[in-house]
Amino acid sequence: MINLEVMTKRPVRFFNTTGPCNPEDHYMLPPADRLVGAQLHRYIRDKLYWVLHAPRQTGKTTFLQSWMREINSGQFNGENALACYVSVERCQGLAEAERAMPNICKAIQEYADSFGLPVPELKTLAANSMLGDILKNWAALTAPKDLVVLFDEVDVLEGESLISFLRQLRGGFAARGPGLFPASVALVGMRDLKDYITAAKGGLAPNPGSPFNVKEDSVFLSNFQREDIANLFSQRTEENGQQITMDALDYVYEQSRGQPWIVNSLFKRATMRILNEDSRETVTIEHVRKAREQMILARETHLDALAYRLEDPRIRKVMEALISGEPDTSLAAGEAFRLCLDLGLVEIIDGTPCVANPIYREVLARQMTYSTQLAIPKPEWEWQKADGSLDMDTLLREFQRFWRKHSAIWEQKSDYTEAFPHLLLMAFLQRVLNGGGRIDREYAAGRGRVDLAVEYNKRWFIIEIKLVHPYDTFENIKEEGLRQIGKYRDTIDPAASAYLAVFDRRPEIQRKPWEERLSWTAEGGIIVIGL
Repeated sequence: MINLEVMTKRPVRFFNTTGPCNPEDHYMLPPADRLVGAQLHRYIRDKLYWVLHAPRQTGKTTFLQSWMREINSGQFNGENALACYVSVERCQGLAEAERAMPNICKAIQEYADSFGLPVPELKTLAANSMLGDILKNWAALTAPKDLVVLFDEVDVLEGESLISFLRQLRGGFAARGPGLFPASVALVGMRDLKDYITAAKGGLAPNPGSPFNVKEDSVFLSNFQREDIANLFSQRTEENGQQITMDALDYVYEQSRGQPWIVNSLFKRATMRILNEDSRETVTIEHVRKAREQMILARETHLDALAYRLEDPRIRKVMEALISGEPDTSLAAGEAFRLCLDLGLVEIIDGTPCVANPIYREVLARQMTYSTQLAIPKPEWEWQKADGSLDMDTLLREFQRFWRKHSAIWEQKSDYTEAFPHLLLMAFLQRVLNGGGRIDREYAAGRGRVDLAVEYNKRWFIIEIKLVHPYDTFENIKEEGLRQIGKYRDTIDPAASAYLAVFDRRPEIQRKPWEERLSWTAEGGIIVIGL
């Protein structure tokens, strides 16, 4: 017998990590609440063109489509307007205007049709005027209402296609209004519009003659705040009664720094994979930790795309500076750092540039050391004690031997010169501990060190990595490292075993025999390893 009550029961919503969110299917917060610097009521009322930029999967498309629905329902500020979302993603790689413009016009027609809006005709085939022409035709169809066009993925446009796109929008700007041309246009992507223009002009900075000097605002979409994360999960609590502990919420914020995709992914895995989707068992920090490791190992699209960014030499340079921790006065002022900021890879915390969140730190570190891990032979020596605990002393002594044997040759093949010692030690640890323990990493530009916290069988081991450069001495770096590692150990576990790995990079030391370069001493309960 068919249970009609079950068949008609509304499906339980879930935490979404694929595509735009909608309130019928997904737990979500109003994305408009996270717009920084926006005056949405003015953009339609005063007929303004504006830019929205934020990293991928922070909620831009969700905002655009929800705002479109609000405008078209007549619920937004009483404005007499009709809005349409249009993605130009299909134009990626089409630098020629003759190829890109027809695709943009086709996208306008398809999105208008999919949302049940008037579909404009394309009456001209000239690439330098067809976008302006179809927008005029579209405005005529929506009159007497103002036409609002929300162009998404604008950052895929490049070169001639970007310049033509912007010039045709500017060409109709003066006549904008009901029946004539879109009254308001939003250009949305990962970077601010001036960055697109600079790239399209061969790296030359925008000037008053740039093809889009009619922008009113440049708006940013921020990450979740701590209370936002709690409010997001509270929707599930209201729906099926499942609770979450406060330390689990704190851990989600700490690991994600509020990045919306990461927050949703951690919640989704904790509630649907670590626990059953119908479970009412309270979500704890251990559930979220397991979800974190699952997410990293699964290399989901968002994180895979993040790792792919390391193939860009500009991004690789910034990451190397962050990992090595060496002061770089030009870092934050450079174009490469601004690119990393716009992509959401890095941020500035208390005046210090660092990787945006611990999840990204882990993914980037694993990506940068992946090929090295594969090249490291499976350990044939004992790195566990009889009781199954980690024998860190043996592991690091073995690394000393490994460094002596392989470092010179492997460094020549490495893409990362300054950060090579850090990455090789991390790869060695990851190769041995993979699947049996976890490594938390802390690195930031200007700190002069990398901190690693290794957990194995519920016991912590603290490892700090420092370099000795020609302008310093081993003793100075060692004393500085001993002070720093003590403070770091206190924040993790005062009972943790601590190790200070000091790589002496001075040329005169590099020429000495290995017997004089390698050392192992204990000072104040901390093992100091000379390499």
